Amino acid sequence: MNGHHLARTWEILPGGGYSTAWAGLTDRSLTARGRAVGLEPEPYWVTYALDTGDAYVTTALRVTVETGAGRRTLDLRHDAGRWSVDGEHRPDLDGALDCDLGLCPLTNTMPVLRHGLHRSPAGGGHTFLMAWVSVPGLEVTASRQSYTPLGPAGRGARIRYESGDFRSDVEFDGDGLVLDYPGLARALPQGPAGG
Repeated sequence: MNGHHLARTWEILPGGGYSTAWAGLTDRSLTARGRAVGLEPEPYWVTYALDTGDAYVTTALRVTVETGAGRRTLDLRHDAGRWSVDGEHRPDLDGALDCDLGLCPLTNTMPVLRHGLHRSPAGGGHTFLMAWVSVPGLEVTASRQSYTPLGPAGRGARIRYESGDFRSDVEFDGDGLVLDYPGLARALPQGPAGG
């Protein structure tokens, strides 16, 4: 499998902070580690590690959040269609293929890559069940999300993201990473990927 390493930093608009991801990307899988800092609803630091298997399906997400109240951790696992949160089976998440870490643009990448949405002409959408993780609280809930390709835009493609009453037309680059997520995040000019 051919692969490459990417580094991306986003300004996180609602959290008043920044998020950086270092990702290893192949034509079938994604691994990443990242760090973020935010100021709202309280100052916090986040570190995470993400692993996917074949077809960019999440296998593990490990997250640590630090706030003034202390440190919390989350161990989210997915194996053969079953999800567990800190070792406890969560049947409400079964059927989901992806995690979605709040205020983390990287986790919008997996469904986009799996379905080639960043290379699709405008057309029909896809609806997914996600294991959504709140930040900084680390609560995990089942979330239905829709992604609809709107066609080429700028250096990549625009895809409409919808969940509940929320809707945003998100610009992705040729690697399937978020460039501009109106109201949520904006990619900063990127430097070398580093180790």
